[in-house]
Amino acid sequence: MPIKPCRRSRSSNSPHSGRVFHLALAGLLFVFALASGASVWAQASLSDEQISQKVEALLSRMTLEEKIGQLTQIAGGLLPGANPEEVVRKGGAGSILWLNDTKRFNEIQHVAVEESRLHIPVLFGLDVIHGYRTIFPVPLAMAASWDPKVEEKAQTIAAREARAAGIHWTFGPMVDIARDARWGRIVEGAGEDPYLGSAMAAAQVRGFQGPSLGTAPDRVVACAKHFAGYGAAEGGRDYDSVYIPESRMRNVYLPPFQAAVKAGVGTFMSAYMDLNNVPAAGNRWLLRQILRDEWGFQGFVVSDAMAVGNLVIQGFAADPRDAAYRALTAGLDMDMASGTYPKNLPDLVRDGKITMAQIDDAVRPILAVKFKMGLFENPYTDESRVEQVLSNPEHRAYAREAAQRSMVLLRNEGGLLPLSKSISSVAVIGPLSDSKADTEGSWLVFGHQPAAVTVLEGIRNKLGQSVRIEHANGPDIKRDIPSFFDAFATGPKKPEQTPEQAQTAYDEAVAAARKADVVVMVLGELANMSGEAASRAHLGLPGRQEELLEEVVGLGKPVALVLINGRPLSISWAAEHVPAILEAWEPGSEGGNAVADVLFGDVNPGGKLPATFPRSGAQEPLYYAHNLTHQPAGSQMYQSRYWDGPTEPLYPFGYGLSYTTFEFSNLQTERAEIRVGDRVGISVDVKNIGKVAGDEVVQIYIHQKAGSDSRPVRQLKGFHRIHLAPGEQQAVTLTLGPDELGYWSTSQGKWIQEAATFDIWAGGDSTADLHASLKVVP
Repeated sequence: MPIKPCRRSRSSNSPHSGRVFHLALAGLLFVFALASGASVWAQASLSDEQISQKVEALLSRMTLEEKIGQLTQIAGGLLPGANPEEVVRKGGAGSILWLNDTKRFNEIQHVAVEESRLHIPVLFGLDVIHGYRTIFPVPLAMAASWDPKVEEKAQTIAAREARAAGIHWTFGPMVDIARDARWGRIVEGAGEDPYLGSAMAAAQVRGFQGPSLGTAPDRVVACAKHFAGYGAAEGGRDYDSVYIPESRMRNVYLPPFQAAVKAGVGTFMSAYMDLNNVPAAGNRWLLRQILRDEWGFQGFVVSDAMAVGNLVIQGFAADPRDAAYRALTAGLDMDMASGTYPKNLPDLVRDGKITMAQIDDAVRPILAVKFKMGLFENPYTDESRVEQVLSNPEHRAYAREAAQRSMVLLRNEGGLLPLSKSISSVAVIGPLSDSKADTEGSWLVFGHQPAAVTVLEGIRNKLGQSVRIEHANGPDIKRDIPSFFDAFATGPKKPEQTPEQAQTAYDEAVAAARKADVVVMVLGELANMSGEAASRAHLGLPGRQEELLEEVVGLGKPVALVLINGRPLSISWAAEHVPAILEAWEPGSEGGNAVADVLFGDVNPGGKLPATFPRSGAQEPLYYAHNLTHQPAGSQMYQSRYWDGPTEPLYPFGYGLSYTTFEFSNLQTERAEIRVGDRVGISVDVKNIGKVAGDEVVQIYIHQKAGSDSRPVRQLKGFHRIHLAPGEQQAVTLTLGPDELGYWSTSQGKWIQEAATFDIWAGGDSTADLHASLKVVP
């Protein structure tokens, strides 16, 4: 359950009605603790009421400066000249980020607990997005598993490793819906659909935090980000403005955040961008009305890095003082790294612009999280057990399984895959074929040394010495405009190829392909080509990769293409000419072994696309759940929306092949007619009619045929991944109810469920044609 410290309504400036009583009670408890010689704060398994009492007792002893310190997050590393001890000693920091050093964590925590006046521990935060030492597939890939258990277990392991190293708080999960593959941060989320995204959001919160916040000592506090609408940046350009009508916000972009709240997430992070002309870091509608008043969120909100100070740059705040005022009064509790709160809040309080009660309201949930996490009782990290936890072989084993379950087979003409292990020779070619960093992917923790099994290594591990393996990288690829994150990369930088060296590498790759019976091309994007500040105007294979691919295919050899990438790519030529295509995403520490498992048939791929693959970047934003139009594409008048190319995607949402074949039949509704508010079972039979065992993801889509508002042509409203042996059949039943059949209405300005007729489809992707109807009556 979320922490519920005793507090007043955050939308009011009036004093908390029960404040005097609780302060008196807390004071008595404090005096009793001192008299008995017991630790003032330490107590295991605290109830929410006990935490509230302890928070009030501590709050009553804090100076204004110490309170504002708790609202301040400072850089403990990464930035030049960072020296957090002096700030912590004075009670000037509630949290520290951009530091990844267990020894330093303990050094700074000793200062906080032993040398600061009130001995309040520091909350150490770090972006643990898809693993700490053991790196799992990127979140977009884990969403491709269509299995929330994969997400939950992966983040459980990530949390254990991070907590063992001294981290208390991760800035994840990122639950932004992204319907434009040009936006680089699509890699960090679950793709384009709010139903799938909500399931994955809740699973990650459970993985990071455990059943509820503070109940598991080896977990971390989760942070749902970026609140909200960040994934709809104009043109797919990171940080650009967002304009989203309220109905779309509530029906598409907000549900995964609400799912995180229901799962008990401890913190939220505001987004960078303007939302409908009001920056998210100062957006009262988001931070108060939606998050707290409507959803009842009781944790705290942190800004994204520098976002409070940047309210001035965005033309929203007149100056830093105004920025601090607007952010705090909007409902933003902690200032990440901009220093705007400590420099301006004291004067705002002294001048009466902000009340002490408002400051207290922001401090309460921060202290509550620290109590909930047991930091007052156990503030330090046991350095002797860090390596034992981080080197647990079970973690790498599960990273391999997660990667296997995330891969999507896009094409397999002629049954080229799986490849035979008895082939005499194979060529492994491409700039990503032996890159540990790019196999692990974007958003690794600071200081991490890449240690992935690459695709080349995985194939060597699989085939041993019995098969001759040729290898060539081909020409290097690079971003046209460097990333500012490159400055923080560890390890030696590879020198840039000259044109002559690139041509030599190209020729070597073609020569290697000529020598082999089968060619595995490993192409895609570098890790720094997706993620933050990594938007793309074009979605094709960068550099000379497609040129190389076309020449190798022209040799007449069997070719399998393995994609390593953090977003949907436009691979139209490959989709017509390359016999086999495996989407491996950025698969993590065991990615190369997992790719080999799939290529050589030890694993049958069962992943499905969590985002639509476009034919070109010009189609974006592109998503399946669009509304019907006056003249739909494919009609007699409009065969396509574009006169120079098709409207349809290259690969639809939910798509993915298998080494076997599944047949769907007997789609039925439990009842043909239900009343508004009722729930109804939807069942469908699925049979494996192929020759090998495999996984299928049963997907249920609906469409409301008429109502107060136009409704999307299809909406995912149920899914379940199953495993079937050859010839095995299973009946799968999923349930539809008010949550699935209702929506936020533009015309009525509220959540509604209407009496209407619904189309229902079941199948293996969003183009499923097995159909039934359901009638909902008043």
